[in-house]
Amino acid sequence: MEANVPTLIYKVTNRSEWKAAKDAGVFAGAPVDFEDGYIHFSTEEQVRETVEKHFQGQTELLLLCVEISRLGHEIKWEESRGGQLFPHLYSQLPIKAVVEVIDLPNGTDGSFIFPRQF
Repeated sequence: MEANVPTLIYKVTNRSEWKAAKDAGVFAGAPVDFEDGYIHFSTEEQVRETVEKHFQGQTELLLLCVEISRLGHEIKWEESRGGQLFPHLYSQLPIKAVVEVIDLPNGTDGSFIFPRQF
């Protein structure tokens, strides 16, 4: 994963989890992250499929844009869905690593409305 490491990775969360993270100064993770022992992230190419697979029926979702260089050495690229490498963070996510927060609204048909780059 050395040569093609992106500069940004993405965490899908909801407004209440994000508010708690901002209040605490770190994002400790969502329930699935606690279960698995790391914080799940996706690349730009993976995030749409992640949302469609794991977040159907949910509302008030946010996409946290995280700068990898601000995470230190706790990020690991590990094989997951379909043999793809996914970024996993084996520590809490410092709020300062989040460079942008994007609303992920629901369309009238219940699907998610992504910004153009995704």
